[in-house]
Amino acid sequence: MAKQSTPKYIFVIGGVLSGLGKGITAASIGTILKSRGFSVNIQKLDVYFNTDAGTLNPAEHGEVFVTKDGAETDLDLGHYERFLDEELTKSSSIMNGHIYARVIANERAGKYLGKTIQIIPHVTGEIQEQIMDAAQGFDFHIVELGGTVGDIESTAALEAIRQLRRRLGADNTLYVYVVYLPYLGASHETKSKPAQNAVRDLRAAGIHPDVLVARSEQPFNGPVRAKLSLFCDVEEAGIIPVPNAKSVYEVPLTIEKAGLGDFILEKLALKPVAPKLKDWQELAELVHHPDHDTLKIGVIAKYLDNEDTYLSVFEALKSAGWANHIRPEICWLDAEKVERDPKLLEGYAGIIVPGGFGSRGVEGKIAAATYAIQNQVPYLGLCYGLHMAVIAAARLHGLTDANTTEVNPDTTAPVIDLMEHQKSITNKGGTMRLGNYPCVLDSKSKVGQAYGVAEVLERHRHRWEVNNAYRDQLTAAGLRFVGMSPDQKLVEIIELADHPFMVASQFHPEFKSRPRRPHPLFNAFMVAAKAQAKK
Repeated sequence: MAKQSTPKYIFVIGGVLSGLGKGITAASIGTILKSRGFSVNIQKLDVYFNTDAGTLNPAEHGEVFVTKDGAETDLDLGHYERFLDEELTKSSSIMNGHIYARVIANERAGKYLGKTIQIIPHVTGEIQEQIMDAAQGFDFHIVELGGTVGDIESTAALEAIRQLRRRLGADNTLYVYVVYLPYLGASHETKSKPAQNAVRDLRAAGIHPDVLVARSEQPFNGPVRAKLSLFCDVEEAGIIPVPNAKSVYEVPLTIEKAGLGDFILEKLALKPVAPKLKDWQELAELVHHPDHDTLKIGVIAKYLDNEDTYLSVFEALKSAGWANHIRPEICWLDAEKVERDPKLLEGYAGIIVPGGFGSRGVEGKIAAATYAIQNQVPYLGLCYGLHMAVIAAARLHGLTDANTTEVNPDTTAPVIDLMEHQKSITNKGGTMRLGNYPCVLDSKSKVGQAYGVAEVLERHRHRWEVNNAYRDQLTAAGLRFVGMSPDQKLVEIIELADHPFMVASQFHPEFKSRPRRPHPLFNAFMVAAKAQAKK
C-alpha cells in the first residue's frame, strides 16, 4: 500500500476508572490497521511526574518494559510490541517528568527568548512536538493517554491533544474514548450512566469523542448502544462493545467485527481496505484448543499483589505453551514461604525465577534453583534468576558462602558482583545495563540448538554480573557458559551439565516473545517441562 503523505493520529483516552484496557485497545486498533497494510506506530503518554518507568514500584505499577534502545517504559509497550510484532524505541514512551525537564532545560538554555514559561504554550507545545516527531514516516500514529480523565496530572496532556485537532485537521485526528458499563445483577441491566458522565467530563476538557469503546463484564444489547449514541452524541457505528474476553488476543477480532476498522477509515477520509486477520483467527483458535495438556509451572516471586508485575513472563509462557499444545497453569509461589518450606516446590513440571532486585525472598529463590538442580526439574532463570542459579550451583559445589554482593557485600565468595563501571554511579535512574546487547552462542549447547543461530541480540536490565574470578570454580560445579558477550568478558547464558534443562539468561528474553512466535528459551523450557511431566 502506498504511504500517506501525512500521518493520521488516533488518541486513546480512558474514562470512568483505570484498568479498563486502554493499552490493549490501542494495540488492537493498531493491529486491525496494520492488517489492512498500513504502517503503524504507537506511543504511551504517561502523566506521572517520573522521568521514566524505571524507578516505579513493580508491585503497584506492574513490570518495567525495556525497549531495544534501552528505555525503561510502562508495561503497555509490551502489549504494543506483542500485538504489532514491531520493536519500538524510546520515542514511544513519554512521561510528564521528561516533558517538564525538557521545558526547564530549554528555558535555562534561553531557547524561549525571555518568554514567561507557562503550561500553554510551552508544556503543551513540547508534548505535541514529541508526538509529531514520533509519527514521522508512518501512516498511523496511535497515542495512548495514561490515567483517567479527571486526573489532575493529565490536564496539560489533554489540552495538548485537544489542540492537535485544530493544528492537524479533523481528517487527520480521531479520539477514541474507553469507558465502562457496569452490570447490575439484581435488575439484569447494563447501565450507561457512568459512561455518559465520563463523556461529559471529556467534553468539558474540550474533546468530543469520535469513538466509544464500551467495556463491560458481559455482552450488552442493541438498546444500550443506541442509548449511548443518543446521550453521548457519538454515531452508533462508533459505539464499539468490548465485553470481557477469555484472551486479550481476541480483542482485535472483536473490534473488527464491531466495524471499528471501517469506521476509522471513513472518519479519517480514507478509502475502505479489507483486513487480513487470518493469523489472529488462528491464534484465537490455538489459545482455546481443546487438546492442550495442562502443566503446572511454578513462578518463584516476591511481588504477589499484581499480576502485571510479571506480565511479559506470563505472556511468554502462554505463547510457548500454545505452540506446544500446552495450557500452562501458572502458579505463584511466594519466595519467602519457599525459603521456610522448600517442599512447596514439589509437583511442578517446571520452575521459573524471574527478574528482580533486593534481598527479600532471595534465599527462597536460591532454594528453588537448588531444588531444580537436585531433582532434575526444568528451570528457567531470568536475569536475577541467573544469579540465583549460579549461587545455588556454587553452594552445592562447596562454596557455602557464595552470594551476590547486591545482597551481601561482605560475602567471602562473591560469585555475582557489581559491574566495575557501575561502582562509581550514585545517580541510579536509567544507568543500568539497558537494551539490546549481542550474545554469541555455543552451537552445541541446548541453548544454541534452541536458537538455531550463532549470535543474537537480547534486552538487558541489570547492574550485577557473573564474577569472572570464579569462572573456573563455577565450571567445576557443572555450569557451562553457553552464551557470552562477543569479547568473552560477560556471561550472558548458563546451562548446567547433565540436567534435562537448567538454563538461565542474564537478559530478559520475555520482552522479545510474541503470541505466534514464542521466544526460543521459553519454547525449549516448555518442551522440557512437558517431557518432565510425562515422567
